[in-house]
Amino acid sequence: MQDIDKKILFIGGKGGVGKSTTAAAIAWKSAQNGLKTLLISTDPAHNIGDIFDQNIGGKTKQVADNLFALEIDPDTETEKYINGVKENIKGIVHSSMMEEVHRQLDTAKASPGADEAALFDKLIAIILEERSNFDRLIFDTAPTGHTIRLLTLPELMGIWIEGLLQKRQKTNENYTQLLNDGEPIEDPIYDVLKERQEKFSRAREVLLDHHQTGFIFVLNPERLPILETKKAIELLDKYHLHVKTLIVNKLLPEDAVGEFFEKRKVHEKRYVVMIEETFREQELIYVPLFSGDITSKQELEYMSKYYTKG
Repeated sequence: MQDIDKKILFIGGKGGVGKSTTAAAIAWKSAQNGLKTLLISTDPAHNIGDIFDQNIGGKTKQVADNLFALEIDPDTETEKYINGVKENIKGIVHSSMMEEVHRQLDTAKASPGADEAALFDKLIAIILEERSNFDRLIFDTAPTGHTIRLLTLPELMGIWIEGLLQKRQKTNENYTQLLNDGEPIEDPIYDVLKERQEKFSRAREVLLDHHQTGFIFVLNPERLPILETKKAIELLDKYHLHVKTLIVNKLLPEDAVGEFFEKRKVHEKRYVVMIEETFREQELIYVPLFSGDITSKQELEYMSKYYTKG
């Protein structure tokens, strides 16, 4: 099975290369083929609503036959995430300290990485819960750096939580021996950590399952997108997340004539050769530059034809 046909598909790439229109066109084709498809935007600069000319927001919304869309809002998810932490510590932290702990947690909302942690939790929830409700999940991701951090978090967080669990277990064993007459103690924090570890582990299994999950990067025939894509693929390879398909987007069409376009084609041809030499292991799909923005279902239909063999 080609990556473009996998049940769970992540579309990544440098900002401005056409990730959102690519994700929307692939999702559109999937829905037209009779597959119940959910298109999820994790990019804070959501473009999905603009493409379908309607407000989508943070709740799943049907935008066409068999096609549903969802825009994950980092601020909303961060709020939910912090509120979830507050719930988890009820009964663990002494009541006299709760006000201070809540103040610290509210401060943490604005800290670096808080929105990524919240987005990560939402992403995992969608992968684990919605894959049974939809035939396909297609993620329109944030620009490359954010995507890499998001996709590598299950492994990194899993290792981190394993360390916390080991320390927690050792502390509990010492406490049991010294202060609790050998009786095992209840530890709600350990239970919460264990549950999160299991959730991360299940999510990582799904991401690593190449039979159901695929990763596609979109790039333009230009120097910076090529270099950024090369680095991204090499980094993801280290986490056993393999990008097998690249979409070379916005190629000048053959019928673009005139002195300016002829010079641009010569310039573009050098980068196409560079792409073909750099990415020998990947399948390359070529999509032309269209005369206008992709803002209608008819245009999505036309664009989606480039993702089908034959």
